[in-house]
Amino acid sequence: MIWKPHTTVAAIVEQDGRFLLVEEETAEGIRLNQPAGHVENGESLLEAAVREAREETAYRFTPQSLLGIYHWRHPLKDITYLRFAFIGQVDDHRPEQPLDDGILRAVWLTLDEVRASHAQHRSPQVLACIEHYLAGQHFPLNVITHL
Repeated sequence: MIWKPHTTVAAIVEQDGRFLLVEEETAEGIRLNQPAGHVENGESLLEAAVREAREETAYRFTPQSLLGIYHWRHPLKDITYLRFAFIGQVDDHRPEQPLDDGILRAVWLTLDEVRASHAQHRSPQVLACIEHYLAGQHFPLNVITHL
């Protein structure tokens, strides 16, 4: 059998010293995550990031750079995730828009609040992405080629 990781995308957004996260229902309880999700068949990584952010936060996400690629194996499941995290900005908020299934709300948290809530993070990728963003890590979007 061929092994395949789950390909996901995430939107990393900082505005006025706060980070955009979502509160979501999971099998492990209510968790915090960046707006994130699986890449669907036929869509590019950038299209997936824009779509997931809109579905989970009701904001339009505009990717500006690639933060990094994160390889994480869930310790309790036989699942490995390959996450492409994008830095960008949001606008065009549509508060009347229903959010994706399982998403309770979008929240803006300070760095201290994100760090203090680490036990509620969906995965270690949440804080790792923010720490890498704060360290200035970023790569131009043209490092990704869709053929």
